[in-house]
Amino acid sequence: MAVSWRYTLGLTINVVRGQIRCGANTVCQKSFAPWANKMSNNSIKALSTSCDMRQQGLIFRQLFDGTSFTYTYLLADTKTKEAVLIDPVLEQVDRDVKLVEELGLNLIYAANTHVHADHITGTGHIKQKIPGCKSVIAKVSEAKADVHLEEGEKLKFGEYELEVRSTPGHTNGCLTYVCHNQKMAFTGDALLIRGCGRTDFQQGNSERLYDSVHTQIFSLPEDYLLYPAHDYKGQTASSVWEEKMFNPRLTKTKAEFVEIMKNLNLAYPKMIDKALPANMVCGLHDITDQQKSA
Repeated sequence: MAVSWRYTLGLTINVVRGQIRCGANTVCQKSFAPWANKMSNNSIKALSTSCDMRQQGLIFRQLFDGTSFTYTYLLADTKTKEAVLIDPVLEQVDRDVKLVEELGLNLIYAANTHVHADHITGTGHIKQKIPGCKSVIAKVSEAKADVHLEEGEKLKFGEYELEVRSTPGHTNGCLTYVCHNQKMAFTGDALLIRGCGRTDFQQGNSERLYDSVHTQIFSLPEDYLLYPAHDYKGQTASSVWEEKMFNPRLTKTKAEFVEIMKNLNLAYPKMIDKALPANMVCGLHDITDQQKSA
C-alpha cells in the first residue's frame, strides 16, 4: 500500500512498503522500514510536519533560546493579524517583539504553559513594549497574570483558537494548548520529545504526570504534531503517534514510569531560585536589570 501527501515545500512524499520516497527516489534510512508499514494513514501525515499553514491562514514560528533550550512559539491569523506568543524568554524579548512588528501583527496574548524554573518569562517586558498584550497562565498555578485559564477554556486569536488542557504533574499548573484546526499541540514540559518534565520539585507528581499525558495528550488523534517547551538534542517536533510508540518513559506502565522518575537523580535547577519568584508574578513584575543580567 502506498500513502502520499503534499509536503510543505511542494514535494510529493510517498510511503511505499516501508520506505519514504520523494518522487521516485527513496530518501529514508533503513531504520524506518520496520515500523513504517505499521502506521495508519493519519499517523504518516505527521512526518510531513503538517501542511502549509500559511496558505491556510496561520503564521507559525518556532523560536529558540540557546541558554535554557526553550522553544517559544508565535501563532497568528494572517487575516486579522491577531497573534499569540507561547513561553517567551526574558533574554529574547527584543527578538520576539521585533518579529511581531516586522510581520505587522497584533500580539494579544503572551501565554505560559506553566511557571518555569529554568528561565524567567518574558511576558512582563513584552507587555511593556506592546501595550494591550495580556499575560496568560493557569489559574491553579496561583501566579499573577491578566488571564487565568482553566481546563476546557479557549484562547482565541482571529479565526483560530487554542483549547486549554490541564496536564499537571511536572507542576500543578501545567497546561497543554491544542490548535485542533492545525492538528498541533504545545505541551510545555509535560511531554517532551522522547521524554517528559521532571517531577522532583515544584508540586511534581509522577503518577499525576503519567495520567495527564495519557488522558490529555495521547488521547489526541495520532497525526497531531507535538511541540514541547524544551529540547536538548536538536529535535523540533514530534507527533502523538511517535510518542505513544517510542517515548522511553511514557510507553511503560505507570508503576514503571514512577520508578524511572524516582531514579533520575537530576541536579538542582540552576535558575530555579531566581526564576520561580519572578515567574510567580507572570509578567506583571518589572524584572530588574540585575535579574536580567544575572
